[in-house]
Amino acid sequence: MEPSEIVSELWTRMQARDWTGLGELLAEDVVVEWPVSGERIVGRANYVAVNADYPEGWSIRVLRIVADGDAVVSEVEVPHESMGVHRVVSLWTVRDGRIVAGREYWTESGSDPAPEWRAGYVQRM
Repeated sequence: MEPSEIVSELWTRMQARDWTGLGELLAEDVVVEWPVSGERIVGRANYVAVNADYPEGWSIRVLRIVADGDAVVSEVEVPHESMGVHRVVSLWTVRDGRIVAGREYWTESGSDPAPEWRAGYVQRM
């Protein structure tokens, strides 16, 4: 699979709760960073577990995937029944058919309110 297909499959397997299949896409020593919360997940088993243990009620909608060689960027929307709508932009590195590194920027829609001083320059979404 091409790097973009591997990242697309990552989200497909995550949505299906196919945790074994998800692990097959990751290098054993994968490192995924979450800068917003200041966390680093080291290893396939930990990345799969942190996602498998996430409270149920969520779904995944892939908005876009852009690739340049082994670098892949994905933008995903993750609505949750009780926790609201989250967005994540993920920067993935794929080598030899597996994801070896990632940096994911998770945020909740509306969690960063727009300052009033910008009101004259922007349109509300």
